Amino acid sequence: MSTDISTTKEKGLRAYFSSLRKGWFPGGAAHGRWVDYAFIGAFVMAIGIGTLATEIFFTEANIRNLSRQIVSNGLISLGMLIVILTGGIDLSVGSIVALGGVLSAGMSDKVGIGPAILIALFFGAVAGLVNGVFVARFKLQSFIVTLATMGIVRGFVFVYTETPLVSKHPDFRILGASSVGPLPVTMIIMLICFALIWFFLNRTPTGRATVAIGGNKEAVWLAGINVQRTIILAYVLSGLFSALAGAILVSRLGIAQPSLGIAYELDAIAACVIGGAILGGGGGGAIGTFFGVLTLGMINNLLNLHGVQSYYQEIIKGAVILLAVLARRKER
Repeated sequence: MSTDISTTKEKGLRAYFSSLRKGWFPGGAAHGRWVDYAFIGAFVMAIGIGTLATEIFFTEANIRNLSRQIVSNGLISLGMLIVILTGGIDLSVGSIVALGGVLSAGMSDKVGIGPAILIALFFGAVAGLVNGVFVARFKLQSFIVTLATMGIVRGFVFVYTETPLVSKHPDFRILGASSVGPLPVTMIIMLICFALIWFFLNRTPTGRATVAIGGNKEAVWLAGINVQRTIILAYVLSGLFSALAGAILVSRLGIAQPSLGIAYELDAIAACVIGGAILGGGGGGAIGTFFGVLTLGMINNLLNLHGVQSYYQEIIKGAVILLAVLARRKER
């Protein structure tokens, strides 16, 4: 009997470490797959179209503006990626963005900028923890759980304030407006977060387990990894990054709307799938997601420069998600 258990665990370990080989390349799949090259080509094409379509696109002012605009979606997408790698989805990120935004703005006059942001991050992590516990501990579908918490968190935001908040703290907008050389501070923060998550996913046991869970949860369990704890951590990180995105966004805009973040989950999912994440788990990586965020940001920027209405932009984003998922359907 003990021999059978040992053999089963050995097979599980082999499957576990085999699944860890995914996620090292931008698309999270085997190096050189045509889909990855197709999306790299689309990225280069977007740059070319932007250069030819308008003279404003490659100006310093527009590039600086673009780098500020992609930060919030970049942070949300980073958290969404971690959840997707575990085989889940987080629909509550937009509401958590609003929560982080109104808390950082509302508390800054009382406790200062730094503590206010920490409070926002704490409650964002708590919201993620609730999602993770219901998904991992009670085995509920992530779609249902996060759909429910999306409404619950949004309700708490409106309980906190029904009207837009404007912080009177003199330093409230420094985070969103400051730059180090040509790079905005918020962009540097986002790049640091991406680097940390890349290291986490590819160089730490817990991060590697996160990548492996979406591909073969049973094998990870047989390898002796605490699957529940790993999934909970994924949702906590998603909530944390979403709250940080909200705090940065309101600092840039100068106002915290309780309706902030509606439909932001669509942009985050789009960026992840453009960058190679496979919905349901089994593929994805931080590098690919970064290029997905950048590509989507450039598309939005071009559409805005040409005055395309927002509802047409939503149609385009939805089509991009469908095409990206369709292109990667055979990678599983």
